[in-house]
Amino acid sequence: MSLENLLKIGQLKPHPPDAAEVQRLLLAAGRSLADARVTAISPETRFDAAYRAVMQAALAALMANGYRPDTSRPGHHATLVQGLVLTIGLVPARVMVLDALRRKRNLADYTGEDIDDSSTTQCIAEAERLLRDVKAWIRVNRPALIAAGGKGGRDD
Repeated sequence: MSLENLLKIGQLKPHPPDAAEVQRLLLAAGRSLADARVTAISPETRFDAAYRAVMQAALAALMANGYRPDTSRPGHHATLVQGLVLTIGLVPARVMVLDALRRKRNLADYTGEDIDDSSTTQCIAEAERLLRDVKAWIRVNRPALIAAGGKGGRDD
């Protein structure tokens, strides 16, 4: 499967890369991670914030490649996660971990399943790692999308 194939079957829409938009998403992912690290809130809320950072980073990667998911179709979160192999060359084993976190989030949101502390810790760590990977990929492959010295490109 390729990004072009996902476009043909309607999972993606063309979306011209925009530096300001990509930088905003990267900054938003950083803020989401900061929220996820606040231990005074519930594990579920922290997990949600870390998961949101994963989605924001994955969306930035997809947009850097000239696409966005069709959010009117079901499965756009899965498309974002599974598309990381195509957008930044993420290894399938890491995608499987992120996809398991996506399924855990769905269970929590739609069935009320509890989120345990270890899942929250794992989601935060995976979100941090993905954000670093997306920023690094963009710096190398789409440097015009991260202004020199711009906040979206920093690793903090």
